[in-house]
Amino acid sequence: MGIDDYGGGQGTQAAVLVVTTNDVPGYRVETVIGEVFGLTVRSRHLGSQIGAGLKSMIGGELKGLTKTLVQTRNQAMERLVEQAQARGGNAVLMMRFDVSEAADVGTEVCAYGTAVVIAREGA
Repeated sequence: MGIDDYGGGQGTQAAVLVVTTNDVPGYRVETVIGEVFGLTVRSRHLGSQIGAGLKSMIGGELKGLTKTLVQTRNQAMERLVEQAQARGGNAVLMMRFDVSEAADVGTEVCAYGTAVVIAREGA
């Protein structure tokens, strides 16, 4: 598996900038739109459950589950960005992930933050 299987985040051509910080150096916040989030719930399929169970007995990384979690987080991020764009934002500040079990059938991943409109300082 390559870096794309284990990495996440945005590409360089993102229409909405997503950061985990309170601000973006060189930019000012012109408008605070408010909270936005992207949510997804993924069930675990039987094959990955069995594989994870066997792997946990001998130790090591659960690569199938890692790849699934990366895909899940990326989907939550995509939905976060879509919501920010739909509400007129061009950035999301203070982005965070929340991960929890969903009724013992899957994993819930929520990406959330504050949608804003930013502009370059001095522009």
